[in-house]
Amino acid sequence: MAQADYEQLARNPANHSPLTPVSFLKRSAYIYPERTAVIDSDVTLTYRAFDERCRRLASALSERGVDKGDTVAVLCRNTHEMLEARYAIPMLGAVMNPINTRLDAATIAFILEHGDAKLLICDHAFGKEAGPALERLDTPPETVVVSSHHGATGELYGEPYEDLIADGDAAFDWDKVADEWDALTLLYTSGTTGDPKGVVYHHRGGYLAAMSNAMAFNMTADSVYLWTLPMFHCDGWGYVWSVTAAGATHVCLDRIDSDLIHQRIEAFGVTHMCGAPIVLNTLLGDFDARGITLSAPAAFALGGAAPPATVIRKAQEIGFDITHLYGLTETYGPSALCVWQPEWSELEIDALAGRMARQGVANFAIDDFTVLDVDGTPVPHDGETIGEICIRGNTVMAGYLKNPSKTDEAFADGWFHSGDLAVTHADGYIEIKDRAKDIIISGGENISSLEIEEVLYRHEAVVEAAVVAQPDDKWGETPCAFVTLRADAALDERALIDFCREHMAHFKAPKRVVFGELPKTATGKIRKNVLREQL
Repeated sequence: MAQADYEQLARNPANHSPLTPVSFLKRSAYIYPERTAVIDSDVTLTYRAFDERCRRLASALSERGVDKGDTVAVLCRNTHEMLEARYAIPMLGAVMNPINTRLDAATIAFILEHGDAKLLICDHAFGKEAGPALERLDTPPETVVVSSHHGATGELYGEPYEDLIADGDAAFDWDKVADEWDALTLLYTSGTTGDPKGVVYHHRGGYLAAMSNAMAFNMTADSVYLWTLPMFHCDGWGYVWSVTAAGATHVCLDRIDSDLIHQRIEAFGVTHMCGAPIVLNTLLGDFDARGITLSAPAAFALGGAAPPATVIRKAQEIGFDITHLYGLTETYGPSALCVWQPEWSELEIDALAGRMARQGVANFAIDDFTVLDVDGTPVPHDGETIGEICIRGNTVMAGYLKNPSKTDEAFADGWFHSGDLAVTHADGYIEIKDRAKDIIISGGENISSLEIEEVLYRHEAVVEAAVVAQPDDKWGETPCAFVTLRADAALDERALIDFCREHMAHFKAPKRVVFGELPKTATGKIRKNVLREQL
């Protein structure tokens, strides 16, 4: 046959359907209507009930004017309400904007305004931050309040969430997205240079991220997933979709508490978890101190810094099987994973830690995960030549909202440029060696050194400031500020840290301040490499 004969075969509704992760709920509700979908404190939902509540929420939001392309912001803990919003909002073709629950009022206000939020669904527990954020806006979005499970802080007024659900239609017939490139999620980075950037996910990427991560984590309908990872973080690394796609069970967790986590692991037979090193280290420390081991192994997907040998050994003793992941907000979370090779089972623990320290190889929906030299060619697989991690694939963001210059910069030469510097080993596995943008990863959250420096410079006593990461046993890394004061200034470490905490989210503030002259290059640039060596 000639090529023209093939080209006559056109797409039609029988052979082509735009991909959207929302369809996973429809499928699982049909196949597993009475299977447990969600467990959240005293609330348990079957897939039938979960689907009906999502449809009710979508229906009610539609009645309140939410339409295709509108942004609905959600500031909520890992609760069933957060999961329901995750499905209901895109049912309307609207865009969900999950907000980091650790942010301060000023940053929340920026996100609501920049993302043009039409409506805010907010957990009452964050009223102390959300209330002042809304007051900063000339035209604040309508607010829906989710009742707190464990008390509330601050005052927040709006329609009660359950009243909203009650107004909806459980049989609401939502239309499948017409274009899989339509925006699905709006997520804001941690502000690596000034204000945070709005990362836009599309429906195609959400669908493929879900499938990729479910396969990488060996999830089935018998899996039970505990939400130790924030759902606001990269769509919970795609697992808000993956768990539902498998017909598995979501076990909600609104706070990190070792006793609660152990209780839920054993009570519900948890098989899968994700989290930052701080979460794993907290569990290992608390479990080890009390002599706790799991009755059955649980898979733990670990992001952030690679686990050292001591952590791997202790995790094995307690019952956690670790898989190290790598990714960014811009890549829907995990874009690479350290795939276990059979021969690693024979390695001594220190040698095994060396293998597991690598960020690994591409996830299923990533076409290319490589390290490129400055001329755009792959570095040799020698484990020594450093280049930049560059990525291509279906689970790379559509771009940055209202920021074409940064989008073009990120996608220069047809690659997504991560800014992470790495090497490629002989086996093709990639290992990060440095962070080109001086990002500090503390407890799984990205903290910009530039943002902290900007706040430090606001203090009248500060002449020069530089912030770098210092190692921390609990958080992985924390910010350390090196500061030169004016000659007549009388300022101590505690006072300067408190000043920072007044002007930014507390977790971003430096944990240590070192006063003195800062080392510089011949051209007057501060030598952060020297400061890192001092730490």
